[in-house]
Amino acid sequence: MADDNEKRLKARIEAQLGLVYGHDQAAALLTRIAALVDRWQPAMVERRPWLDEADAMLITYADTLRHPDEAPLATLHGFLQERCVDLVSAVHLLPFFPWTSDDGFSVKDYRAVDPAVGDWSDVLALAGDFEVMVDAVINHASAESEWFMGFLADEAPYDGYFIRADPEADYTAVVRPRALPLLTEVETASGPVHVWTTFSPDQVDLDYSNPELLLEILDLLLDYCAKGARFIRLDAIGFMWKRLGTGSMHLPETHALVQVMREVVEAAAPGTLIITETNVPHAENISYFGDAAPEAHLVYQFPLPPLVQHAFQTGDASALTAWAKDLEPPPPGTTFFNFLASHDGIGMRPLEGLLPPEAVARMAETIVERGGAVSMRALPDGSTKPYELNISYIDGLVPAAADDATRAAAMIAAHGILLAMAGLPGLYIHSLLGSRSDHAGLATTGRNRSINREKLDVTAVRAALDDPASLRHRVFTGIGRLLRARATEPALHPDAEQRVITGDPGLVLIERSTAGRRLLAAINVTASPRDFEAETEAEASGSWSDMLSGETFAGPSVTMPAFAVRWLVEGPIAP
Repeated sequence: MADDNEKRLKARIEAQLGLVYGHDQAAALLTRIAALVDRWQPAMVERRPWLDEADAMLITYADTLRHPDEAPLATLHGFLQERCVDLVSAVHLLPFFPWTSDDGFSVKDYRAVDPAVGDWSDVLALAGDFEVMVDAVINHASAESEWFMGFLADEAPYDGYFIRADPEADYTAVVRPRALPLLTEVETASGPVHVWTTFSPDQVDLDYSNPELLLEILDLLLDYCAKGARFIRLDAIGFMWKRLGTGSMHLPETHALVQVMREVVEAAAPGTLIITETNVPHAENISYFGDAAPEAHLVYQFPLPPLVQHAFQTGDASALTAWAKDLEPPPPGTTFFNFLASHDGIGMRPLEGLLPPEAVARMAETIVERGGAVSMRALPDGSTKPYELNISYIDGLVPAAADDATRAAAMIAAHGILLAMAGLPGLYIHSLLGSRSDHAGLATTGRNRSINREKLDVTAVRAALDDPASLRHRVFTGIGRLLRARATEPALHPDAEQRVITGDPGLVLIERSTAGRRLLAAINVTASPRDFEAETEAEASGSWSDMLSGETFAGPSVTMPAFAVRWLVEGPIAP
């Protein structure tokens, strides 16, 4: 088996390993990687090959839902079995490892479950009912991790796991996601050293120029696969390789290493899907689908969250539809990961080239007016600009004075766009539950992202979901209706053809089609009623039916109440 793995991997990644480490090292590395794959293969379970229209992913921290008598992972599992089994097929568990900062993204121990949320048996139980996405937070590790403690002590192999940096070098070209120092001075057994800390002094960047680190990371990814992960999310992966004089983003070595990770995971656990998290402009983002060789199976659709926000804030979807109309279909065997909200804020870098600076500035002002905050990033010239908007997604869509009925309708309409787009949809748990901004959490931590990371008492959540008058009930029921409808509609398969129709700026019109089946998704992004002619370049039929409401429209004219969502199919709906 090891020989077979080595032959396959030699054909697929020898060139990539040679690019990164030199051709002299590539052959020896291949042999060790093949042995790694051979060791892990017996532990893998069978996975289905791809995705379909019934697939949707919930994004959540392990401890977002809490009950005093349960481990949070068990509480989450029970809630999903009770309320979401027919809504989502997969769960993105945000980092559930022991951590020191950044709400889990500063990992102390990559191979352990934080005892505060449960243990590996809880993860495996969840993976028995839902496909699981595990975060590989492998750009950096906690400054309190065993790895970094070994680095400080000059102990092998950890002394080669982190980047030693020259503080006198020129770092002005380096892309900075946060307005914090890039280098941090630490004291090692052999004296003071500066290390590279892209995100914070507690998040120390790993050194992939060391092949021993790559082998450790590949072993880690296969460990996650063996413990139930169907999806592996490569967090902040664009920063993985550094080279002075460049932005140290998306370098050829980074792409080569993503290719290596994909091929190794596929060799050991076929059907596992790699997703790259790169919150950058669209052209840079989609580069992770790969060019000469395949890379990610899925990439985040980062322009979608801010463009949908902009459409609802202004009542004008022109920028959203113009961008969506020009989207090129991804390569075969890949797709977009579409989302509106997540544990992070609404990223603004993906708007570069899509909205003028004055429109971006007005979005930031609107978010502050609606109770949110704006996080900034540093530019090489020392200035700053908006990096992300921090607010619960529902609060950003409508003015602060809006009533719950309006707020819920807008949120459901926004998800009508999300769930109609080609790709795999991801829904943040606070969006599905209709959560408002957590101002108390923001005040407690002083961190902008805390505004959308509230911990909830599951008993109170259940009570609110059972109360037809509550905002949670309105949002959960409305989005749930969309999810159930999507799961039955072949035209909403992730790979079904997509065509965006432009016209009325207050409407989003998305046509999806496959094998003779056609659906027209119509969403009103305004608080006023609108009408449109449900005709496309294809010949229109005599009537359209809304698969969500059951209404039938004789002829092409369709009415759209404020913030309405209609998923229209030709002719009557089959009983």
